[in-house]
Amino acid sequence: MPPIKMKGTQRPKNTGRTILRLFSYMGRFKALWPVVFFCVLLGAAANVGCTYLLKPLFNDYIAPFIGKSDVDLSGFVRMILLMAAIYLSGALASFLSSRILLHISTKTLFNIRRDLFHHIERLPLRYHDSRPHGVTMSLFTNDTDTLRDMFSQTVPQLFTSVFQIVGVFAMMVVLNLPLAALMVVTVSFIMLISAKIGTLSARAFRSQQKNIGKVNGYIEELIEGQRVVKVFTREEETNKQFDILNDELCASGTAANTYASILGPIMNNLSHVQYALSAILGSILVITGRTDIGTVASFLQSTRSFSRPLSQMSQQFNSVLNALAGAERIFAAIDERVEDDEGDVELVNACETVDSEGRKRLSESFAFTGEWAWKMPSTNQLKRLRGDVEFSNVDFSYVEGTPVLKDISIRAKSGEKIALVGSTGSGKTTITNLLTRFYDIDSGSGSITYDGIPINDISKDSLRRSLGMVLQDTHLFTGTIRDNIKYGNPDASEKQIVDAAVLANADSFIRHLPHGYDTVITGDGASLSQGQRQLLSIARAAAANPPVLVLDEATSSIDTRTERLIQDGMDRLMKGRTVFVIAHRLSTVRNADEIIVLEKGCIMERGDHEALMEKKGRYYQLYTGAFQLS
Repeated sequence: MPPIKMKGTQRPKNTGRTILRLFSYMGRFKALWPVVFFCVLLGAAANVGCTYLLKPLFNDYIAPFIGKSDVDLSGFVRMILLMAAIYLSGALASFLSSRILLHISTKTLFNIRRDLFHHIERLPLRYHDSRPHGVTMSLFTNDTDTLRDMFSQTVPQLFTSVFQIVGVFAMMVVLNLPLAALMVVTVSFIMLISAKIGTLSARAFRSQQKNIGKVNGYIEELIEGQRVVKVFTREEETNKQFDILNDELCASGTAANTYASILGPIMNNLSHVQYALSAILGSILVITGRTDIGTVASFLQSTRSFSRPLSQMSQQFNSVLNALAGAERIFAAIDERVEDDEGDVELVNACETVDSEGRKRLSESFAFTGEWAWKMPSTNQLKRLRGDVEFSNVDFSYVEGTPVLKDISIRAKSGEKIALVGSTGSGKTTITNLLTRFYDIDSGSGSITYDGIPINDISKDSLRRSLGMVLQDTHLFTGTIRDNIKYGNPDASEKQIVDAAVLANADSFIRHLPHGYDTVITGDGASLSQGQRQLLSIARAAAANPPVLVLDEATSSIDTRTERLIQDGMDRLMKGRTVFVIAHRLSTVRNADEIIVLEKGCIMERGDHEALMEKKGRYYQLYTGAFQLS
């Protein structure tokens, strides 16, 4: 898979909207915000108050005593104790505000991560098929990490710094207008430079976030496919492709961190220049008698109190940009359109009852009965689920203008076994994707009915509960063997679990595991063979006990001996059920009621095994090996 190229970098599309979204999450803690504001105001007031007290401290208790030996320091001591008490109260208030903000920030991140995961689970399969899994994973790792850093460090600092800057500046205006005017001029110059660097930094950080997602996606893909890479000795080519992606990440990361590194020192040095200019102007004002030394001392201390949070804000600015770039990607995923589900026909448990006149009727049951029925929303009448599936003149395209299926018509009656065969890309799996509504047929291009009901009228949850799937690519979850078998039927009893394992011929190897059915598997069942994993997948479908089965190369990873052992069990599993079988191993579909041969999205041949062999067409060629599936 060649690396994806980026043609340039862009600034966040809507930074203001992203900030408002973050504020909407943080605004859920309305009861805590008044306490935070009070504590922050108290902390800022304590800092400003102590800084202002330097003026009377110098003018009333230091300057008058210069050169004198017999002085009364009681007033001086009282002033020092007052300042210490104010500082202590401010420190306590700052601690409390920081602690509450940390709680708000942590819960906000919790809510964002929860909303993201819940939304990702509701997105259509088309979303996941259209992007590497590593890109989606980076939303939960890298992007949420940047938000965590911002919430835990940047937000509390910015929040307190803003109040402190406002309070200190107000005090500066009260102390001396000329010095305050100088401060406005120098700060405006500093902010102009900061804004220019910030613009460049925003572009670089957004590019860095995108490149991290691409690198993560490529790494995940290659780690999963290490066997294939090694078998075909593609290590060198893989390394070259990774180096291209890594170089792009290095370039964008270098640019982002360059701006992040230079902004702090620039702000720091400019604050020193600002302090020097204030000291010079203050000295001139004292010499000319326009102010006193206490005012200048207090003002100079205020410049430190003003410059320090300003410098901190500038240093955190890059963290904010980095986090906003990640937040924008997260919110873009949350804003993706979820699966449409206009269906209102529900699948319910059913049982036969006898009314007062002795007539049998179908009734809804609130306990598991093994019998299923469709519940019509308008009349609440029940229609027995039989498993009749019909495709009528279906067309489908994954990409508009590129048809994958053309005029497909298939009728599967209850209990029939329909086999789909054909070369790779002929549309076999696409048919099952339409049946499960992972994708929907093109508008106005035929119809699909289930027991005579258009599948669009059936809720997706009900539709999928009625289907059991065994896929070529098995996936097992971290947990016990028992948990994996009953994944599709959480209410399955121990007997149902064991019966399902026996049916799939998995019971024997399970009982030889160290802890039997309680054996914990991890890493997608890495400790099991591919054949054992496939047997568990079949047992999982058996435990779900669905009326319709879809077997997509279900025995492709099982050796011939194991296949023979489970064939009888598979036949018992399929008995009485409608079954769609996709198979390259044609010996497994000889007993199918109808074999449909697909090629380039069209049905070329159809019939049972004997009829197709007599035709000596494409199926005959496939079966005898005259034409290979590819």
